Amino acid sequence: MDDETVRAGTESLWAALGGDPAAPGRVVYGGPPGLLAARLPVMDLARAAVAVCALAAAEHAGAAGPVRVDDGAVATAFVSERHLRVDGRAPVSFAPLSRFWRAADGWVRTHANYPHHKAALLGALGAADSVEAVAAAIGGRPAREVESLVYGAGGLAVALRTPEEWAASEQGRAVAARPPLTRERLDGAAPRARAGRPPRVLDLTRVIAGPVATRTLALLGADVLRIDPPGSPELPDQHADTDVGKRTAALDLDRPSDRRTFDELLDAADVLVTGYRPGALDRFGLDRPGLVTARLSAWGDYGPWAGRRGFDSLVQAATGIAALEGSAAEPGALPAQALDHGTGYLLAAAVLRSLTEQEREGGTRLVRVALAQTGHWLTGTLPRSPAASADGSYDPGRYLTETEGPLGRLRHARSPVAYAYEGGPAGWSRPPGVAGADAPAWVTA
Repeated sequence: MDDETVRAGTESLWAALGGDPAAPGRVVYGGPPGLLAARLPVMDLARAAVAVCALAAAEHAGAAGPVRVDDGAVATAFVSERHLRVDGRAPVSFAPLSRFWRAADGWVRTHANYPHHKAALLGALGAADSVEAVAAAIGGRPAREVESLVYGAGGLAVALRTPEEWAASEQGRAVAARPPLTRERLDGAAPRARAGRPPRVLDLTRVIAGPVATRTLALLGADVLRIDPPGSPELPDQHADTDVGKRTAALDLDRPSDRRTFDELLDAADVLVTGYRPGALDRFGLDRPGLVTARLSAWGDYGPWAGRRGFDSLVQAATGIAALEGSAAEPGALPAQALDHGTGYLLAAAVLRSLTEQEREGGTRLVRVALAQTGHWLTGTLPRSPAASADGSYDPGRYLTETEGPLGRLRHARSPVAYAYEGGPAGWSRPPGVAGADAPAWVTA
C-alpha cells in the first residue's frame, strides 16, 4: 500500500462521482500502516471510499480545507460491528448456519442470520435445525444445485466460484461492464428550498451497507428516519451499531393509514435510500420530483441475478474473492466486511454529491450502487501489492467512544469521515434508541 496507489483510487472514485478533479489533492493520508491486511488491497479500498465521502461532505458543507484520512480510524470503522459493546457484552455476529459448507463438488456459502432466511434454508434442504443436519444435506449435493434450490425457496446460498468462473458468467460480465457507481439526473425539477433545515433522509435499508451510509449522513447533520416493517426490526446488535444518530419507526405499508403516513414523509423528504432487492418496492410508487433516490443492491439491478437477495459474505463467495483469500483446503474471507462498509461510504458520498447538485441546479436524482460492483472495483481496478506489516502503533481504543442511552452503555467506533473546518463532524447527536420506538415524523424544531 502506498499513497500513490490510494490517490489513484480516490481519483477514480471521485471521477465516478462527477466531482471537481482538483479536490482529491486536498486529501491528507496518515496513521498506522499495515491494517486490514489481505491479498487484495482492502485497505486501499477503505481509504479511498472514506476519502471521497469526506470530500463530498466538505463540498456540501462549503468547506475548502483539507480532508483527513486516518488509517486507524478507517480500519476501526470498517470492523465497527466487532468493536461494539452493549453494557460490556460483545455482539453476536454470524449465526451457526451462516458459514461455508462443503458440497459434493466444492463449497457453498449460506446466510441465515434472519429467522425467515434460516427457515427457508432448512425448508429447501429438508434438514433439521443443526449444523450436522445441514452439513449432511449439503454434502450430498453439487454446490450449484444447492444454490439454485435454496434461492428458489427464498433462502440465501451461493456456490463458491473462482475469479475466472465469475468473470465468465453472465452476471459477472454485466457487473464488469459498469462503473463502481452510477448517478443520473432524471428531469428538470426545481431546486429544493430547505430554508436552513437539515436534509431529510428516509432510510429503507437493512444490515450494514445502507445503514452505514445513513449513519454517516446523520453524523453530517441530516435528519435520518429509518422505517422498518412492524414485527421485523433490525437484528439488535446491528441496530445498536449502525443506527446511531438516527430515529427509527415502524410502518406497515400495506396498511392504508400507515401508507398515508409514509407518503407524507416521502413527500417532505429530500433523500430516499433503499436497500431492498431491485423492484421489491416499486409497487409503493416512491418517485417524487426533486428527490434524491439512492438504490443499494447486492448484485446490481441488471443481469440474471438482479432480483436476488445477497449479503457481503455471499458476494465474496460468488465473485472469487473468497477463493483468492483462501487456500487449497478451504475458502477465505476479507479481514472486514469491506464490500458492505466500502459501499456504504460510497453511497453516502454519492448522496451528498447529488444533494449538492440538486440544491444548485435542481433535478430529480438517482444513485445506484451494488456490493458486487464494489467487489469488482476491488479485484479489477486496484493494483495488488504485498500487505505492509503493522508497526505496532495501532491502538483501536483511540478510535472508539462510549455513550449512554436507551439501549444501555454502548461502545462503538468513531466515524472516519473528517475534514478541517469550524463545525466539522465531531460525533453523532444521539445514541440509538429502542428500535421502532420513534414517531414517524420529521423533526420540526
